[in-house]
Amino acid sequence: MSANPTATAHAFASERNRLLGIAYRMLGSRADAEDVLQDAWLRWNEAGHVDVRSTQAWLTTIVTRLSIDRLRSAKARREVYIGPWLPEPLAEVDAVTPESKAELASELSLAFLRLLERLGPDERAAFVLHDAFDCDYGDIAEVLGKSLAACRQLVHRARERVMAERRRFQVDEQTRQRILERFLEVARVGDLPAMKALFATDAHLISDGGGKAVAARRILHGAERIAQLFTMILRRNARDIERRLLRINGELGFATSFRGKLHSVTTIDTDGERIYAYYTVANPDKLGAFLTAP
Repeated sequence: MSANPTATAHAFASERNRLLGIAYRMLGSRADAEDVLQDAWLRWNEAGHVDVRSTQAWLTTIVTRLSIDRLRSAKARREVYIGPWLPEPLAEVDAVTPESKAELASELSLAFLRLLERLGPDERAAFVLHDAFDCDYGDIAEVLGKSLAACRQLVHRARERVMAERRRFQVDEQTRQRILERFLEVARVGDLPAMKALFATDAHLISDGGGKAVAARRILHGAERIAQLFTMILRRNARDIERRLLRINGELGFATSFRGKLHSVTTIDTDGERIYAYYTVANPDKLGAFLTAP
């Protein structure tokens, strides 16, 4: 007996945001995540769900396994990617309260998603399901087709690897905005000493142009080199550059326009005094959401 088409569509729609969250955290790409959901919908629609005990569990399993398959092929593509690769940024995230918005920003920041890239596909899946979506080890074992003990080890190993490299700064929104506004002002006037002082000595800058936009093709390390880069850019293009604050993956960042056209979006890691990391995405294939953002 086939399921009612309306009920089938409603059941999938009720899980869609959660499934998109899983796929995006797995892949770091909204476009790839949407493709995974489309494939999952086709399987759900064709299979019918009359005998499914848990819609959420069935769809979580399908989306996670599809994401793992896509991630494996994506890793091969990223090996030949021109320059550093960063996740596709989101123009906004759904958040009901300021507290949940801050939590989402922590989970979805470009810095955190970039750390997830260092995990293997199964590790990443186990970590995302357990730490971001509160799935228990029994459910994760069913999704991945592994033992309970193996899934515990996957999560433990992934958490250790992520936390060992993750900077955890407790910076409130007002402080973050102050640092960003200070950067925008220093960048506007081209004050090299002030720019150098704004960055931590061991800061790094990662610029993702994908070979399709002007961007540094290697990670820049150190306040001196980063400050020199911005000074050089200003000398050449000062009148053509505009920057404005906006929200990226739930946290405050800014967009840069060149001659009136969006060039890139940027987020930072800061302790409230210095910028430790600067992430900018200029690849036009990843900026579609910001072309229509207010």
